[in-house]
Order: sequence, then C-alpha cells, then structure tokens
Amino acid sequence: MITVRDDEMRVETRTLSAVLRRGWLTSLMDKASGEEMIRPFDPAEEAAVHLVYRGGESVRLDGQLTGEVRARRLNDHLAELRFHSWDGDGVMLVSEDAATGDLVLEPSGYSTRPGVLACRWTLRGVREGIELVAPLWQGMKVALDDPINRGARRRWPMHWEAGLAILQGADGGLWVHCRDDGYRYKALTFGMKGDPRALSFDTEAYGPVDDSLGAGGLAWRANVYRGDWQVPARQYRDWLWQAYGLEAAAARRPEWLHALTMAVSWCPGEPELLDAIASKVDPRRVLIHYPRWRTDGYDQNYPTYTPSEEARAFVAKARQMGFHVAPHFNSLEIDPSNAAHALLGDFKYRDVESGRAHGWAHGDGRVLSVPESGMARATNRDRNVMVKIHPGLAMWRSVLGEAIQRAAQQLSLEAAFIDVTLCTGNLRNCLVEGMTSTEGIKRLIEHVGRLNGGLAVGGEGLNEITMQGLSFAQAHLYGYSDRPEGIERTGGCALNNFLFGDLCRTIGYSRLSGKTEEEALRMRLHEEHGAIPTVTVRSAEEILDPNPAVQRVLEMAAG
Repeated sequence: MITVRDDEMRVETRTLSAVLRRGWLTSLMDKASGEEMIRPFDPAEEAAVHLVYRGGESVRLDGQLTGEVRARRLNDHLAELRFHSWDGDGVMLVSEDAATGDLVLEPSGYSTRPGVLACRWTLRGVREGIELVAPLWQGMKVALDDPINRGARRRWPMHWEAGLAILQGADGGLWVHCRDDGYRYKALTFGMKGDPRALSFDTEAYGPVDDSLGAGGLAWRANVYRGDWQVPARQYRDWLWQAYGLEAAAARRPEWLHALTMAVSWCPGEPELLDAIASKVDPRRVLIHYPRWRTDGYDQNYPTYTPSEEARAFVAKARQMGFHVAPHFNSLEIDPSNAAHALLGDFKYRDVESGRAHGWAHGDGRVLSVPESGMARATNRDRNVMVKIHPGLAMWRSVLGEAIQRAAQQLSLEAAFIDVTLCTGNLRNCLVEGMTSTEGIKRLIEHVGRLNGGLAVGGEGLNEITMQGLSFAQAHLYGYSDRPEGIERTGGCALNNFLFGDLCRTIGYSRLSGKTEEEALRMRLHEEHGAIPTVTVRSAEEILDPNPAVQRVLEMAAG
C-alpha cells in the first residue's frame, strides 16, 4: 500500500515499512524485527536523483531553485515523484512487488543539455553496524566507507559483477538489486558529499552519448532480510537461473569440471613439469592454462592461431597423461597488422566518454594506449599492439570461431581459454547489429563452446553474464600491483562462487608462485573466494621441491 502527502510517500509491503521524501529513502523498517535501517538525515541538503555527464559531472534533480517536487498516487500500489529542477527534469516511479515485498524504484531524468551518461539514485543514511557485501572482485565484505571503494564508480559488468548490493548487519539487513536481463549498463558509486557510506545506483544511456538528453528506465529493488548475506544472494541466484534458463547450460558442463582440485595458470610448455605434477597429484584433477603455444609471440598476430611443434608435443603428452589443457586464445583482440583487421577494424571498441580505441600495447617497459595513428597501429607488432573488436559483430564471431576450431582440431582439444572475456561495457559504439558488447560476448562464448561437438570454455574474469557460458575462469583479485593497499581485507566472502559456482569454477590469475609473502596471500585469497587452488610455477623443480605455499596446494589437490 502506498500513501502520498506533498513530497512524501509511505510504502507498506509484506516485509517492510518505508518512507520516501523528495526521492530519498528516509526510513526503511523491517516489519519482522522492527529494526530501522536508515538513520536520520536532512533530505533537503542534497538531491536523491542526479543526471551524470561525462567526466563525472552531476546535476541535481530535486527542485533546486524552482522548488518543485511533486508526488502523485496512481493507485494503491503505484505512485510517481516528479522533479522540475534548474538543470533538468525527472520522474521516479515507486511501486511494491506483492510477491517479494520489494520496494521498487525506477528513476529517470533528462535535460535540454546533451551528453547525459546516466541517471543516478542514491541511498544514504545507512545505520552504523552494517557492512557491504558486493560482487566486486569475486566477492567482498567490507565497511561501506572502506578506502578500497571510497569515491569509486564500479561499472557493470566488468567490475560490478552482478547487479546487487547487500548491506549486512548482525542478523539481517537490507539489499538493493535489479532484475535486468536486457544488458542495461549500470554502475555502483561509493560515497557522496557529507556521507562516505552512501551508495549510488546509476542507469546509463547507451553510447554514443554526445546527443543523449536523458537516462533511466531501470528498476532498483530494495528489501530487508533476516539471516546472513546468503539469504538475499540465494534469491538473486534463483532469479538469475530462471531469467536465463541456466539449467540447460549446467547440463552441458563436462563431468570432469567439478572433480578438479588444482590448476596451473600461465603454464610453461615443459614436459618435465607435467611429470613433476603427476608425481604429486592425479593429472585428471588438474587444469592447465597454456599461453605460449603458437608459432607467433604471445599477444601478437591475433587471430592467427598456429600451434608450434613443441606445443603439439606438450599438449599430446598432457592429454595422454590425463591433464585438462586449455590453450590461450583471445575473445576480443586482434593485431592491426593482421590481415583480419581490414575486415573487422571498423568495429573496434571506442570509449563511451573519450572516444579512444580500447586495447593496449607494450613499450619501454610499460603499458601503452592504442595508437590513434593508422600507420603506427599497423606497423608496431613488436610492441604487441592490439585492438578490441565488438563481439556483437557476427563476422568477428565467425572469424574467431573458425580459427579456434582449426587449432582445436589440430591439437585434439577438449578445452579452450579465451582471454579478456571480462572486457565488456558501455561504448561509444555500444550497439553493433543491435547488440551490446556484453550480449555479444555471451554469444561468442556460446559459439566457441559448440565447436567440434563441444569445448569447455575458460575466460578471464567472471560476471553474471560470462558465467553462463564459461566452464572456468581466471578470477582477478582487487588491485593490479603486487600488494595493493587493503587487499588483505578482500577475502573471506565467496559471494560470486555462491552465485555462479554451479556453472563456472574459478582459478587463480597471476603471481601465485608462493615465493613471497604477497604471493602466498594472493593464493589464499583466491581460495577464500572459492577458486580451485592454483599455482603459477616456471619449472618442474618448483613442484618437486616446493615452497610451503605450493606444498599446501599440492596437499589439498592430492586430497
């Protein structure tokens, strides 16, 4: 039931009592416990809804200067809030879901000024004693104002890996999520002026946004719960499986996937290493990610995939021994000096804000941006120049699929690892053949998985879209340096494994030799996220005479 008075709405569902003023959620009470989730604050000092422009600029939609915020009751279960502000106008639909008890908020806004990237709704005033549980870097339980996230904007699906945020108290809490099966781009933003514990939920307009006047249209659902974070996570997982029909996907996973107890990432192609591992662990329980197997250098001349003679021998030996080997391909990137670029290069990723080409290069010991000189782009293979091609393009899926299929036949593969599957999001050229890059990567993964009667597909990173087709994925930990500040606080919450683990298993990514305290920590954090214990070793000697961290992995793997 929704009642309206002036700019205030009161909402009663079967699970909660809520008050909204000027778009702010100023009270959220759990009916079962009587617990109030929101502490008092002044709803007039800032706006609950903003328009967001490129570069992070935002403008208020709260009746600023004009003073007009009007609530209208449409029926017993639906109301709307209209904003007429100095720099824009907007509407927020407010409703209740009788089945779930969710409070449903759908903010939208527009302006006469072009360049609108997103419409933002903010939740603030969350009481003390509540922590954030969110699908960031495979699962994170931290303080709402932890420096790890302070001021950050985590975009879906590359960094915000599923569209939910759980706020966990001692015995329950609240959560916000969306039920989006249409690949709508969104973001989770941390903090606001005067409240570092605030969370903002952004709904982005599809790029290009140069002429975009508005954004919105995505419904955010808020509710309370009792128990631990797995209670709302289970509800979200159930919706996810139903929305995407994932029972059929689960039936296609290979039987050996859930028997794996060890993984080797970035495995060198040394036959002696296979013998060393087999002396400690049953090879049938070991997954090998094998990067340097082509006649070309690593990350050069994609999408040409020709196995070297050494690789043929290594893969044949590994398969004969029972190892599961996944050679390294790339899902998005091509070398501009490769002949395929003439066919596909017009569909390279372009940044939604800057317009720059997405990809990278290496030079002078550092990562470089993609050259924006056509000549430089095509004549620097030695600098590993790569550009990302939009996977919504059917021709790219066809060309890449043909190349992977040929290599899979030559090597008699049962599995393939395709890199950078996490790299999708809003783009200047967001829609190609009517498809976002996120839907496109899902289609590409499924295409590769059907080759040669079925390949187990691995990828880089993991989110709620890529997990639908991947059997395994190299998970990223927080940060990119050897030991980023606060990384030790990011373990212990296997949220993504809880959401996705029945379909896709994770393995560790990099710097997992156990030779330093930092690398041993990274190994442990991956395992706390539910990953298969993983090592990155360079020689047989590191297995035969292991350090304590590698020895621990070997013992766990041997059972």
